[in-house]
Amino acid sequence: MKKGIGLWIDHRKAVVVIVSDEGEEVREITSHMDKHVRFASGDSEDGSSEDVRDRQFGNQLNSYYDKVITVIRDGDFIQIFGPGEAKGELKKRLESKGLGECIVGVETVDKMTDRQIAAKVRERFR
Repeated sequence: MKKGIGLWIDHRKAVVVIVSDEGEEVREITSHMDKHVRFASGDSEDGSSEDVRDRQFGNQLNSYYDKVITVIRDGDFIQIFGPGEAKGELKKRLESKGLGECIVGVETVDKMTDRQIAAKVRERFR
């Protein structure tokens, strides 16, 4: 059997479930980021500090996605799901690293427990 990987992801954490002949493994990766606050244009007198915050948030997000990619890189099939923008951002990042052909699906789902995530991935790859 090939290695199937499913992950639930948002900007705060990713729950990765790896299903293979050896069994099943669940890993959690946290971003250690606070919620990103966006200001409407004109609300801030000093746009430069807002730009700095946006860049810092983007850099932290890229570092987080790189950690996730390190864990899922060797999967033959990758299923991505989650509630917000993170799943699409990760998909684009995977495609830019040449891993786009491994993606078997991207799905919008709400918050899930680790057990629900593992069951969803098992159902897909077993």
